[in-house]
Amino acid sequence: MTKIFCDIADINLIKKFNKKNIVKGFTTNPSLIRKAGAKNYSNYCKNILKITKKPISFEVFADDDKNIIKQAIKIKEWGKQIYVKVPVTNSRGIFLGKVIKDLNNKNIKLNITAVYTAQQTSQILKKINKKTKVIISIFAGRMSDVGKDPIPEFRKSIKISKKFKNVEILWASTREPLNYLQAKQLKC
Repeated sequence: MTKIFCDIADINLIKKFNKKNIVKGFTTNPSLIRKAGAKNYSNYCKNILKITKKPISFEVFADDDKNIIKQAIKIKEWGKQIYVKVPVTNSRGIFLGKVIKDLNNKNIKLNITAVYTAQQTSQILKKINKKTKVIISIFAGRMSDVGKDPIPEFRKSIKISKKFKNVEILWASTREPLNYLQAKQLKC
């Protein structure tokens, strides 16, 4: 079933879209939260949690394994509906497999973001268990921006993740209404 997650951080917009049944959850990132006027990341996120009980992803902003894990553990404690958003690679392009495995083994729900290939999806699947919930956010829009058709990567990623009932593939970086139809057709 296709689910719509709003990628926003503005408190008023979250209030508005939280009332919509079609919206099943929210994703944010530090840039969106800063743009929304937050002075303190954790306080701002906790204010969002007062508005919605729907699933929501809050992203770490550290770039090294130790601090990503530390931040993820703190973020998870804010609420039961939280998915901790962790990039698939750090800023140096190094796969964060150890981080993903460690957090997954700690039963922290993850939204693994900035995924571009089925090969990355495969790497992720090798690091996770089959019980703790994981969202794999594949950046379709950014792929399209550089002239790459995202559909084949989604098909492969969906196929290889079928045995993982705890994994959802999310069409991320949506650019246009057509993307919703594409995601729906792929059942992601």
